[in-house]
Amino acid sequence: MNALNQTAAKTSTGLMSILFVALIGATVMFVAGHAQSATLHDAAHDMRHATGFPCH
Repeated sequence: MNALNQTAAKTSTGLMSILFVALIGATVMFVAGHAQSATLHDAAHDMRHATGFPCH
Protein backbone atom coordinates (compact mmCIF):
# COMPACT_ATOMS: atom_id res chain seq x y z
CA MET A 1 0.00 0.00 0.00
CA ASN A 2 2.81 2.45 0.85
CA ALA A 3 4.67 1.78 -2.40
CA LEU A 4 1.57 2.69 -4.42
CA ASN A 5 1.08 5.97 -2.57
CA GLN A 6 4.75 6.94 -2.92
CA THR A 7 4.71 6.20 -6.65
CA ALA A 8 1.63 8.34 -7.16
CA ALA A 9 3.20 11.22 -5.23
CA LYS A 10 6.41 11.05 -7.29
CA THR A 11 4.43 11.03 -10.53
CA SER A 12 2.40 14.03 -9.44
CA THR A 13 5.52 15.96 -8.42
CA GLY A 14 7.23 15.08 -11.70
CA LEU A 15 4.22 16.21 -13.69
CA MET A 16 4.05 19.49 -11.79
CA SER A 17 7.76 20.09 -12.48
CA ILE A 18 7.27 19.47 -16.20
CA LEU A 19 4.27 21.80 -16.33
CA PHE A 20 6.14 24.52 -14.43
CA VAL A 21 9.14 24.35 -16.79
CA ALA A 22 6.81 24.36 -19.81
CA LEU A 23 5.07 27.46 -18.45
CA ILE A 24 8.38 29.25 -17.97
CA GLY A 25 9.44 28.30 -21.51
CA ALA A 26 6.16 29.51 -23.01
CA THR A 27 6.48 32.79 -21.11
CA VAL A 28 10.02 33.34 -22.41
CA MET A 29 8.91 32.58 -25.97
CA PHE A 30 5.94 34.94 -25.66
CA VAL A 31 8.05 37.80 -24.28
CA ALA A 32 10.81 37.29 -26.84
CA GLY A 33 8.26 37.10 -29.64
CA HIS A 34 6.84 40.50 -28.77
CA ALA A 35 10.15 42.26 -28.10
CA GLN A 36 11.68 44.44 -30.79
CA SER A 37 14.59 42.78 -32.58
CA ALA A 38 16.89 45.70 -31.67
CA THR A 39 16.09 45.14 -27.99
CA LEU A 40 16.97 41.45 -28.22
CA HIS A 41 20.18 42.26 -30.11
CA ASP A 42 21.21 44.85 -27.51
CA ALA A 43 20.50 42.41 -24.66
CA ALA A 44 22.58 39.67 -26.30
CA HIS A 45 25.34 42.15 -27.13
CA ASP A 46 25.50 43.44 -23.55
CA MET A 47 25.55 39.88 -22.21
CA ARG A 48 28.52 39.00 -24.41
CA HIS A 49 30.44 41.97 -23.00
CA ALA A 50 29.40 41.13 -19.43
CA THR A 51 30.70 37.56 -19.73
CA GLY A 52 33.96 38.66 -21.34
CA PHE A 53 33.44 37.48 -24.91
CA PRO A 54 34.66 39.88 -27.58
CA CYS A 55 32.18 40.65 -30.32
CA HIS A 56 33.88 43.35 -32.38
